[in-house]
Amino acid sequence: MSDRKYADLHEHLAALKKAGLLVTVDRPINKDTEMHPLVRWQFRGGIAERDRKAFLFNNVVDSKNRKYDIPVVVGALAASREIYRIGMNCPLEKINEVWTRAIAQPVAPRIVKDAVCHEQELKGLNEIPIPISTPGWDIAPFTTLSQYITKDPETGVQNMGIYRGQVKAPNRLGMNPSLELRPGIYTHWQKAKAKKQKLAAAVVLGAPPCVAFTSAQKVPEHLDELHVAGGLVGSPINVVKAKTVDLLVPAEAEIVIEGWIDTEYLEPEAPFGESHGHVNLQEYNAFMEITCITRRRDAILTSIISQVTPSESSLIKRVALEPLFTQHLKSNLGIAGVKRVSMHEPLTNLRKVVVLILERNMPRTEIWRALYGAASWNRAAGKYIIAVNEDIDPDNADALFWAMSYRANPALDLQVLPHRDQGHGPRSKRNEGEDASVLIDATLKENFPPISLPKREYMERARAIWEELGLPALKPEAPWFGYSLGEWSEELDRGAAAAVRGDYFAYGEELVKRRRKDVPMNTEVRDLRPSGEHNESDE
Repeated sequence: MSDRKYADLHEHLAALKKAGLLVTVDRPINKDTEMHPLVRWQFRGGIAERDRKAFLFNNVVDSKNRKYDIPVVVGALAASREIYRIGMNCPLEKINEVWTRAIAQPVAPRIVKDAVCHEQELKGLNEIPIPISTPGWDIAPFTTLSQYITKDPETGVQNMGIYRGQVKAPNRLGMNPSLELRPGIYTHWQKAKAKKQKLAAAVVLGAPPCVAFTSAQKVPEHLDELHVAGGLVGSPINVVKAKTVDLLVPAEAEIVIEGWIDTEYLEPEAPFGESHGHVNLQEYNAFMEITCITRRRDAILTSIISQVTPSESSLIKRVALEPLFTQHLKSNLGIAGVKRVSMHEPLTNLRKVVVLILERNMPRTEIWRALYGAASWNRAAGKYIIAVNEDIDPDNADALFWAMSYRANPALDLQVLPHRDQGHGPRSKRNEGEDASVLIDATLKENFPPISLPKREYMERARAIWEELGLPALKPEAPWFGYSLGEWSEELDRGAAAAVRGDYFAYGEELVKRRRKDVPMNTEVRDLRPSGEHNESDE
């Protein structure tokens, strides 16, 4: 890597191959009909996340039998957390710490004169094997991991974000930002429009993982993502001046498309399969007239699986967004009892269902401050916000329904917030286009009896026997062992311990002494004293 302290895409793929996380496909694959459906199966075919891999296609063709000399890689950034971790070059448990440091301590890039991204020039988009993501619905190939770089016309600060781009002509590319997420490119576009100027842009197709990860992150608007990428790796990112526009682009980029985004006219864009699980129908959006396309000699096009979640697109956002969401509640709002935030991914696309994992015995006022604070973090995040305790697995919908069923009273523990933005998804005209949020406190408010599963040591002993018998591999689902929730006495604990030793008749003799005839059936025995010690003042 010479004097670089970060991996480029090629070095990252070598690391994935070494880890057994790269599938290399050398047979011909049609980018228009076969590529994305093939990789999609590992997200919709019951494959566990830890078993997902990146796919490198070396023999790419299209529906007109055209062959391309640029391979395509799909899933190389975030098909799984392990792939993401390798790209971040740090343990998963350090992700929060690394992102917090990167935003607090950005590092300015290093400008170089010569760069591999300028080794060759292309004549048009038709020379790039851009796949069709949702065959049968998409009306064109779309760039998916397309990192648009623009500059604020007033401050000169660059912004870099991932937006889809419809291939409209060899020299024209669409651009669709999600406005509800306040993308920097839209702010730049508005300012350029006010000045009656076109907006200079550079689109990066394939970059060092640290640069790609930062493009997917939501950072403060005054920060240049290339500076944050430097903070992520603790050293400057190499950049080079673009050929035809006044912008800096990553020197180790695979492909760079330069041009001007029109600010006078918009034109229809899409349909395109979207991450909210529906096809996004046509909208009027911006477009870019291309002035130059450059590439590395050994360029690899990076494409990501988006559309229905879970996907590569949702995971790359989730792993980065959850720490920032947590930091908002813990640091910005000072809510000490917040352990972490989990953004539900399958089908819901992260922002609709948000789970707050809170410490037991937090004051009720702090629980609700956390719920309201979560609703305020982003104008389109948190349609359903659920507070639970640490024993609830937020990725297990059954566990969430369990907590909501037994730990929340809708009359006391539910609030509806009106006047919310609909966010990313099919647009409804009901209620004048406004949505609402439901806040649910599903934390424990009082002691409950133990979870009715064998204690941990007995489940672990049984698991060892299971494995000894060569039975199918287990995938434990929380809760997989019983634990106390506060309502459990030492006497009952002694009785249960005696039972597993086989001494349960002795405790049965104790129960004879506690016979009562003054209580109805199914009365809970919370007072364990013998009936002779019972008196009217206890009632």
